[in-house]
Formats: sequence, structure tokens, C-alpha cells
Amino acid sequence: MASALIPLGIPNSSVSLIGTLLSFSLFLVVMPLWVQRRWQRKQCWIALGILPSRNQAWKVPVVALWRGLRMAVGLLGILVIPILLSGWGTWRGDWTLTTAMNALGLCLGVGIAEEIIFRAWLWTELQHLTSRFGAVIGQALVFSVVHTRFNLGVMPMLGLLTGLFLLGITLAIQRNHDQGSLWGCIGMHGGLVGGWFLLTQGLLDLSEAPAFLLGYPAAQPNPLSGLIAITALVLLLIWQWPSVQRISQPERWGS
Repeated sequence: MASALIPLGIPNSSVSLIGTLLSFSLFLVVMPLWVQRRWQRKQCWIALGILPSRNQAWKVPVVALWRGLRMAVGLLGILVIPILLSGWGTWRGDWTLTTAMNALGLCLGVGIAEEIIFRAWLWTELQHLTSRFGAVIGQALVFSVVHTRFNLGVMPMLGLLTGLFLLGITLAIQRNHDQGSLWGCIGMHGGLVGGWFLLTQGLLDLSEAPAFLLGYPAAQPNPLSGLIAITALVLLLIWQWPSVQRISQPERWGS
């Protein structure tokens, strides 16, 4: 559908983005009816974790968002500190308002869109087919496969699959910890994407770093494919363990 915009002078580079926006908009339009018919829930945006349930205060999503952003900053800090200490990069501290606004757009756009799709819709769909714990594993598998670049080679691909899978699990557990609110996941996921963009677009000057530690490809690394980020996510899962134990319990997020 978006390809029909090419004759109107829309650049090819923008057609894919426009197509994605149109598809997601259609997804949002369909969701209220889907939630009512498929999930037997009347309040679509409560079921998706965007709005608090009737037994929750409005501060629940605010606190969850703040917690998610802090976790993103912490994970990025775990990446940046070894980079600076080892000499794999130097701190430039350069940024512009345009770069900051692009980072904010990535934080909100990617965070909201992907969390609604994976940690709200897909996770709930999988719960209708399997257990809650099985749904956590299933959505993380789909999330990792969808985002993996299969042209990187075997080891880089396995590293990226592992990092994405662990991130998918930690995000689902975070939603469970936040009483069903999706905003903690949005803050953490969006914060990681927007924060890494801001770091690599001026704040941090990366030199040639070991790809197996920082991520593949070496020139423009995705840190989720590196050993540092994978280790950090494993440690985060250990810290989240009390919430992991509650995953198998019935959902009590309200209606």
C-alpha cells in the first residue's frame, strides 16, 4: 500500500517507514474489537497495559515508566564504563537538539509500538494457547527471531539471538512486576534504543573494540550481540528472580 506513494515523489527510503506506520495504525484500530471478541475484555487499553486498571492508581504507570528508564540507564552504563576504561572509546559529549529529539522519538516510538505488539498483544495471545510461563518464552523467541540479522555469520547471529531472547524475557517479567502496566517495558526498551542512539551519535566516540564483547558488527555494533550486554541481562534476570517465580501464577491485573 505504501509503495503507491512513490509516484507522488515520496523517497524510497521513507516508503518503508510510512508502510510500517500505516500497518501499526491499522493494528491499533483493530485492537479494541480484537480484545473484546478474542480476550473477552471490555477495556482494550487496560488489557494492553496502557491505562491502569480500576484497582490501580494513576501513579502505577508513571512509577513503572521511571523504573524502566532507570534500568535502561543502568544497562547502558554497564556498557559504557568498560568502553571508557579499556580505551575502546572516548567520551566526546557532543549532542544537538536534533539528535536529542531523534533519540526521544526512537525511545517513544520503538518502545510503545514494539511493547504493544510483543509484551501486550503477543504475550496475551500465547497465554490462550499455553501457560503464562510458556507464553513468556514464546514471545521472547518470536521477538528475537524477528529482530535478528541472519547475514552476520553464525557466531554474531547466535549472540544477537541470545541477547534479544534475554531482553524479551526481562521485559515480560518487568511487566509482571509492574502489575500489568506496559510502561516499565516501554521505558526500558525505548530507553535502551534511544539511549544507545544518543551515545553513538555524538556522546561517545567508539574505536575498534572486540566485537564478541561489545557487539557485532564491529563498525556499528548492536550491543545485544556482545558478551557484556548478555552478561548484564543475565544478572538482571537473577535480580528479577522473585518476579520470575510469580509468572506461573494466574493473572491478577484487573479488567
